[in-house]
Amino acid sequence: MRTNKQLRRTQGLRVEDASIIGGVGQVRIGEWSGSVIWGRDEDGWEHVSVSPYDKGIIPSWDDMCQLKDMFFNDEEMALEFHPRKSQYVNKVRNCLHLWRPKDHDLLEKLEGKI
Repeated sequence: MRTNKQLRRTQGLRVEDASIIGGVGQVRIGEWSGSVIWGRDEDGWEHVSVSPYDKGIIPSWDDMCQLKDMFFNDEEMALEFHPRKSQYVNKVRNCLHLWRPKDHDLLEKLEGKI
């Protein structure tokens, strides 16, 4: 994940509060803007969530690629998960998430398969 210094210089991102473990801000992607929250160590994961202010907008694949480019370095892999239906949690209908495990074992297993 990019450093706070790098994030503060990222075009389209306004950092409102940041610490060693994460932060909050506002993001502008294409024609929409929204809130963004990130964490650097959530049980061994780095995490970014984004929610457009217009509740009728759900970020597209291209939007999520732009978000990934804002928060992660070019060669870092980030994932979107689709959990078991029994484990769905949907507190904000148009909020999507990117995850990156800090333990690279999962990434090594996935490389070359996707």
